[in-house]
Amino acid sequence: MDPSVRIEAAQAEDLPQLARVERAANRLFVERGVDGVTADDVTSLAELAEAHEAGLLWVARRASGEPIGFALLCLADGQPHVEEIDVDPAYGRRGIGRTLLETALAWARGAGHQRVTLTTFRDLGWNAPFYEKAGFCPLAPDEIGPELAAIVRDETARGLDPGRRVVMRRNLAGPPPPR
Repeated sequence: MDPSVRIEAAQAEDLPQLARVERAANRLFVERGVDGVTADDVTSLAELAEAHEAGLLWVARRASGEPIGFALLCLADGQPHVEEIDVDPAYGRRGIGRTLLETALAWARGAGHQRVTLTTFRDLGWNAPFYEKAGFCPLAPDEIGPELAAIVRDETARGLDPGRRVVMRRNLAGPPPPR
């Protein structure tokens, strides 16, 4: 990862700045014509504040202090769920997203969780293939708990094509996958 970037727990003053990061990241989806994603579809300040208070939000920050990425978790079916990982594309392909993900996984492991889930696009290179390299595997429908199923239903209701989405899980026991 770029040595001038540091990953740390989000601070309250970071929260309003994260919409800028999310809008920039969303443009990648918009440029590829992904239905259900708009540049202005950002996580609410209330949701960010709740995650911040629960210790489930991390930021990637430049040496100047400016947030350029973030990882947001929630709990679904009693286990951590990656709600969002965004990096401003101007800082992409530098290992920042991977380091944000590793930070969230380390927190989950340290908190005694057995697995982490997420939903993502199966056909975009920086989505499912990225997470597969990080040790995530697709879940069968009968492996999806009720709260995770509700997340999938909410995504569908917001216009995300369920045929393009995949639910994935990473078990935290054992060694991490090779890079």
